[in-house]
Amino acid sequence: MKKLLAATAATALLAGAAQAEDVKIGILLGFTGPLESLAPDMAAGANLAIDEVNASGLFLDGASTVTAVNGDTGCVDAGLAVASAERLVTSDKVNGIVGGMCSGETTASLQNVALPNGMVMISPSATSPALTTIEDNGLFFRTSPSDARQGQVMSDILNNRGIKEVAVTYTNNDYGKGLADSFQAAFEASGGTVTINAAHEDGKADYSAEVGALASAGGEVLVVAGYVDQGGAGIINGSLDSGAFDTFVFPDGMVSETLEKNFGDMVEGSFGQHPGNDSDGGAKFNAAGEAAGFVPTNAFSPESYDAAALILLAMQAAGSTDPQVYKDKVMEVANAPGEQILPGDLAKALQIIKDGGDVDFVGASAVELIGPGESAGNYREIEFKDGKMTTVGYH
Repeated sequence: MKKLLAATAATALLAGAAQAEDVKIGILLGFTGPLESLAPDMAAGANLAIDEVNASGLFLDGASTVTAVNGDTGCVDAGLAVASAERLVTSDKVNGIVGGMCSGETTASLQNVALPNGMVMISPSATSPALTTIEDNGLFFRTSPSDARQGQVMSDILNNRGIKEVAVTYTNNDYGKGLADSFQAAFEASGGTVTINAAHEDGKADYSAEVGALASAGGEVLVVAGYVDQGGAGIINGSLDSGAFDTFVFPDGMVSETLEKNFGDMVEGSFGQHPGNDSDGGAKFNAAGEAAGFVPTNAFSPESYDAAALILLAMQAAGSTDPQVYKDKVMEVANAPGEQILPGDLAKALQIIKDGGDVDFVGASAVELIGPGESAGNYREIEFKDGKMTTVGYH
């Protein structure tokens, strides 16, 4: 059946080539806001895939060129996210969207823009468990795993280190609460104790009250499920200044070069995790990203490459840039059977699809889409040693 569909798509591709036009991919990320330090490398990852496809000359029979159009979500600003998504769809006329970035604004953009307009969105970083069951009409996918998975991984890491009692603080939004609750459930099920699970607001100048409550509850370490450019940093500063905690656990919203730059020499022995892997695809992406001049190991940059690549390969498989048509090909190009495709192999993938063959896009993050179109998930464990964020394992 897959071969028949591919052959049909190839015929449709040739038929549509004569009237092909430029293809636009929206890059809908938090270029401002609490994760603005991550957005440039995420966008660079997506653009790396776009550049690779353009250089091949094989996309939609060589008749189309792909361009990227950026939109800012502010990460936690649903109003801005919806306005930017609306502009991408109605004014810029994009054919697909890499994004959103943070869970709440992704939900808002999906429900208010993507669904009414039939637009495909593939998020590289929106990890709220609530997005697993959200109504999406087959339009929403994500290359990052759900925080239901991250909560379990974080629990496993703590148990492996012999830590049995922790305090938790989380940014007061869908991402923070979803991750904190997922972690608490997994950790307590394994015999651990969460002394306090308390929200903090972003944008405050002083976090002494929040740190005081966390210190009173106690714990061997403090889990900071926040944002590195916002309240998460304020919690760390307050904890260090007061001596409340000196060892921290950093989930994905905190792991970046900014964390190392601002706190590396003050949080020795602290550790955490973010989506990552030690696959051949990850190594190839890292080499290509470094050559392109960005930091490919920053959180969600590999997943952004994969999101853009999946959109473009699905278009090639469908022979169409219409989201209502190519949405049904995303899962097909992402999974077996087919020839495995790594970063740098997109030209080969486009040719295989053009010839009626099958591809299994593994990409930079070893992506395998399960269930309602989300990644099964791999995580990189990091630890601060001598002021540097080092990789100590994978899960």
